[in-house]
This record gives sequence, structure tokens and C-alpha cells, in this order.
Amino acid sequence: MEVELSKGDAAPEFDLQDASGKRWKLTELRGRRVILYFYPADDTPGCTTQACDFRDSLGDLQAAGYLVLGVSPQGAESHQAFADKFALNFPLLMDEDHAVAEAYGAWGENKYYKNIFLGIKRSTFVIDEQGKIEEAQYGVKAKGHVQRLRDALEV
Repeated sequence: MEVELSKGDAAPEFDLQDASGKRWKLTELRGRRVILYFYPADDTPGCTTQACDFRDSLGDLQAAGYLVLGVSPQGAESHQAFADKFALNFPLLMDEDHAVAEAYGAWGENKYYKNIFLGIKRSTFVIDEQGKIEEAQYGVKAKGHVQRLRDALEV
């Protein structure tokens, strides 16, 4: 059964590491607004577009009180190389068993031409200071996504 979160739902807890080994726990982020975005793979065209858009908008998002966290199934070495290559200025979290993606409804069947496979469904969640979903966006398109999100958040 696939999950689909909506505004007002409690955000599923997570405890994930970034490439440097730092742990990020939703329980420790209470009092902060979090943009948690799930992307399929490091250093692929769409994911690079999206990550660079978040990088370029980070100052405005932080000024509005948001912490940006990217999540994908790749490991530390891949995340670090991706962050270094594109000077990404926000943490990329490792969800290698995709358990957190499943909890958020960001894991499931994808289609690429005629191929059907299981993987990350590009999704973004805005979590408020109390740990509630403020915005849940599934199946987002990489190009222009960050600007559309900024418009929705009035940032």
C-alpha cells in the first residue's frame, strides 16, 4: 500500500546520515521549517537541475526560515562527489534502504518509456515547526520546481 501525505499530516520521523556522517533526525529539527526533497539519483540531468536550483535559491529559502535537505538512495561517496561537483550548499541524506522514501510515499513504480521499475518518485515536502506537513508535492518535474515551490511558499 502506497502512502500519500497531505497538508496537516504528521511528517514521518527520519534519522538519516549525510555524506560526512552527520545524523539528521526530524525530532531534533522541531522548531524549524524543513524542505525535504526526494530525488532519484546523484549527478543525473534532472536531479542536477533540481539540486542546482535549490543551491541557487538557498539564501532566500534560509532567510525565510527553511532548512533544505535532499534525500536519495545513493551512498556517501556518491553524495559527496555530487555535492563537490556542483558546489551544493545543503545536506544530501542517504536513504539506502529507501525506508524513509517509502514512509513519505516517495518510493514506488516509475515508468521510463516502456520500462517499469521501482525507485524514487521525485517529491518534495515542506514540514512546519511542529513536524506537520505544510506542503506535499508528488511527481514534480525538476525544471522549474524550485521556483514553483518558492511561489507556493511566497519566498
